[in-house]
Amino acid sequence: MRELTVTDARARLADVVDAARVGHAPIYLTRRGRRVAAVIDADDLDRLIEAAEDLADIEAAQAARAEIAHEGTIPWDQVKADLGLL
Repeated sequence: MRELTVTDARARLADVVDAARVGHAPIYLTRRGRRVAAVIDADDLDRLIEAAEDLADIEAAQAARAEIAHEGTIPWDQVKADLGLL
């Protein structure tokens, strides 16, 4: 992992972008010694977002299964009646 100050990154933006793209490792930008941002390859970011969304879906499915196990299900006829579809 590499870190650069925002000022240094601004002066060498094309190099920073190329390094993140080719190296497939984030380059962290710092201000006053603290990380404030990161430059990351766009395809890597897309994969990270997709993985995070998949994980959220898995967690939601697990929560739904746990709720069903704890509270049971609602009969379909009851759902339709509650929605005024009968």
